[in-house]
Amino acid sequence: MSSVTLRPTASSLEGPAAGAGDAAGRKNMLQLIQLRWLAVFGQLLTISIVHLGFGITLPLGTMALVLVVLVLLNLVSHLWLRGRAEVSSSALFLALTFDVAALTVQLYLSGGPTNPFISLYLLQVTLAAVLLDVRRAWALVGITSACVLGLTLHYRPLELPSHLADDLFRLHLQGLLVCFILDAALLVVFVTRINGNLRARDANLAHMRQQAAEADHIVRMGLLASGAAHELGTPLSTVSVILGDWRRMEALRSMPDLLQEIDEMQVAVERCKAIVSGILLSAGEARGEAPTLTLANTFLRELVEDWRITRPAATLTWDSSLDRNLEIIADRALKQVLFNVLDNAYESSGLPIRLSAYRQEANMVLEVSDNGPGFAPDMLDEFGKPYRSSKGRTGGGLGLFLVVNVVRKLGGTVTASNRAGGGATVTLTLPLAALAIEGSADHAA
Repeated sequence: MSSVTLRPTASSLEGPAAGAGDAAGRKNMLQLIQLRWLAVFGQLLTISIVHLGFGITLPLGTMALVLVVLVLLNLVSHLWLRGRAEVSSSALFLALTFDVAALTVQLYLSGGPTNPFISLYLLQVTLAAVLLDVRRAWALVGITSACVLGLTLHYRPLELPSHLADDLFRLHLQGLLVCFILDAALLVVFVTRINGNLRARDANLAHMRQQAAEADHIVRMGLLASGAAHELGTPLSTVSVILGDWRRMEALRSMPDLLQEIDEMQVAVERCKAIVSGILLSAGEARGEAPTLTLANTFLRELVEDWRITRPAATLTWDSSLDRNLEIIADRALKQVLFNVLDNAYESSGLPIRLSAYRQEANMVLEVSDNGPGFAPDMLDEFGKPYRSSKGRTGGGLGLFLVVNVVRKLGGTVTASNRAGGGATVTLTLPLAALAIEGSADHAA
């Protein structure tokens, strides 16, 4: 059989929190695009009402050209975002600057500072304060202030019909009211969404920091285990040699009971040496060994048989509905993961134990159930965290912690729940893309 290695899926490499900041920037750019669409429709409606409803003459050609530019900018922005997962603060600043420029042109053509909608600049400034760093936010404040100053010095006055000339103040107050309602509504809607994006980014970053801390914890445990395995190797070999010498001694050959105990001790020593070899193999220090391809059902059957040898008093049953031709990678890490889950079920005094395997879409699902007392509510809330154990042992809980992290590296998930009739179930969901060779999972489907 060819030598292969377990390969993490893309999702496991990136993680659920990968690209958290970039995702927030992309979502915020989408919010600005949506706001620009609202600005286009709002300006179109306002121009129609002012020109047709009130009879105020406006330079419709130039103002329509500005709307066309905004529409084209939105279309280009959508195309630009389609193949891009990263949106920088500079891109958000540029988008806000374009919006300020478009608003300035429209205000210039429609009365300048006498237009009540001049307060829409505050919307752009507020968005800049939320979205951008301090330097760029103040830069936008300077740009909008310069635009307002320029409009006070130079703008195209409105040509009001005679019947509105005496009612200009009332029209201005009405415009201020509409602008205030529009500003307030847009601020609540869009700032709330943007803050939600930022909170999601912060939560993802916190999750990434937690995963990094857990990975560092695993590395330190691996170094400790590897060192301990090296230290144990020599005394175990010495004990094995001594037991072999005892087995050949003439004085002991006439004592069958003692010889049987020596044989049992030799088996125990060999078991310890196998465990030490497994630790070194997991640390990548074994010689001439590598994960190999095998049938999924064969892998599970051999795993159950090996576990029964270490737990002769346990009652373990298993069943599988996996395709008989499904090939997976028989990696020692995956075997140790299942051993840890089965050991946890056994130590909870939850006999009998049941292992079930089945396929769920593109995943292989393994369920380990027992009839023990189940998990306490606080254990379910902190399932898989280090040193969270219901057994009351110092340093307990590392087994399930390693299970959760190994499965996560493979792009899978681990969940725990209490059964309605008593006992608990631990479910491991593993993507076949991380376990099966190319084409094997599809062929088994």
